Amino acid sequence: MLNQEKNRIALISVTGDPAAQIGKEEAGGQNVYVLQVGLALAKLGWKVDMFARRNSPEQSAIVQHHPNCRTIRLTAGPEEFINRDRIFSYLPEFVKAFQKFQHREGIQYSLIHTNYWLSSWVGMELKKHQPVRLVHTYHSLGAVKYRSVRDLPDIASTRLATEKACLETVDRVVATSPQEEQHMRALVSRKGAIEVIPCGTDIERFGQISRQEARQALGIAEDAKTILYVGRFDRRKGIETLVRAVGQSSLRDRENLNLIIGGGYRPGQSDGIERDRIHGIVKELGLDDITSFPGRLGRSNLHLYYAAADVCVVPSHYEPFGLVAIEAMASRTPVVASNVGGLKFTVVREVTGLLAPAKSDRDFAEAIDRILANPEWGSELGTTGRLRVELAFSWDSVATRLAYVYNQLLSEPIPVSTPSPAVAA
Repeated sequence: MLNQEKNRIALISVTGDPAAQIGKEEAGGQNVYVLQVGLALAKLGWKVDMFARRNSPEQSAIVQHHPNCRTIRLTAGPEEFINRDRIFSYLPEFVKAFQKFQHREGIQYSLIHTNYWLSSWVGMELKKHQPVRLVHTYHSLGAVKYRSVRDLPDIASTRLATEKACLETVDRVVATSPQEEQHMRALVSRKGAIEVIPCGTDIERFGQISRQEARQALGIAEDAKTILYVGRFDRRKGIETLVRAVGQSSLRDRENLNLIIGGGYRPGQSDGIERDRIHGIVKELGLDDITSFPGRLGRSNLHLYYAAADVCVVPSHYEPFGLVAIEAMASRTPVVASNVGGLKFTVVREVTGLLAPAKSDRDFAEAIDRILANPEWGSELGTTGRLRVELAFSWDSVATRLAYVYNQLLSEPIPVSTPSPAVAA
C-alpha cells in the first residue's frame, strides 16, 4: 500500500530540468519557474519532488535543493540531449520510471503540477492509473507559436491535440498572464478551469546593488549607454531585431553605446548556430566594437548585468509571460519589450518601460533611444518597475497563490478516473 501524504506533491518538467544550468540549450524560464516554485512551496511546508528527464549519464539522479525540495532525474530514452520536438516517443518510458520511483519510495502523489505540453501528456497518463489532482502550466502554446512558423514540425498536430486535451482534462490550468488566458480560450478550448497566477522573481537577489557598483564589478565604463539582452539563442527570441535596432540608433554616432548579448550556447547545436548567425549580423552592421557576448549568465553575475544596464530589451516574437522582463524590473532597470503575449501584462507602457511591435527594428530603435536619451526618466521607469515586482511578482506570493489552489483541489473528493483524451505515444 503506497502512502499518500496530502502535502507531498510532484512538479513534472520533462524538458525543463530545475537543476540545470540556465542558459544552456533549451534551459530558460521554465527551468527557473519550476525550481523557484518548488523552493517557495517547500518554505511553506510542502514536500516537493521535481521530476525531469535525465539527459546525461554524468548528471546526478537526485539533487537536494532544500530539506523539503529535490530534483529527481528519470531515464527515458538515451541519456543525452534530445530536442523537445523529438521527446514525445520517450514519454511512456518517463511514465513507467515515475511509477517505479513511487513504488520504490513507497509513496503516491496526491497532486501533480505539470509544466509544458510534454509533461501534461505524462500527467494525464498517470491519472489513468492513480487517483491524483492535476495542475498544469503551459509555458508556451503551440497554438500561438505555430501561427508564426512557416514550416510546421512533424510533432505539431500531436502537440495541438495534447494541449487541447490538457485544458479539457486537468483539474486546473495556470495561466501566467491574462493574455495567455485569452489565447487559451480563443485558440485552444472554451472548456476547462483556468487560474491566472503570474511568474515570480527573487526580489532578494535582484535589485540589491547599485548601477555604479555593478559596472565596477563588470568593468563597464560609467558613461556607457548599456543595452542588455538576456536569454537563449533562438530565432524566436528576436535577437536579430535588437541588433538591427542598435544599428539604426540615432545615438550611435555621438554616444558611447554598449550592447551586451548574454546567453549560453553549444557550438554546432541549434543555439550555437543561432549565436554565430547573430554574430554575423553584428559584423555586417559594423557593431563588433560595441558588442560583447559574455556567455551564460548565472547565479554569480546575472544580477550584476541587470543592474549595470541602462535598458534591458526583450524582443521575443512571443512570450506567455516574460521572466527576463520582471528580473530586469526587480533590478530597477527599464524594459523595452515586444508588444506580445504576457509582456503586455508584465511591462506597463510608459510606466515601467516601453512596448514595440515584434520584429520591428525601427520601433525598437526609437524606444531604446527614448530611454537612453533621458536617463532621469529611465531611472523613474526602473523605480516604478521595482515597486510593481515587489507588489505582484515575488516567488513567495506566487507560491502562496498556488498553494491556495492546491489546497482547494485536495479538499475535494477525486472523481473516478476516466480515459484521458490525450494522444497516444
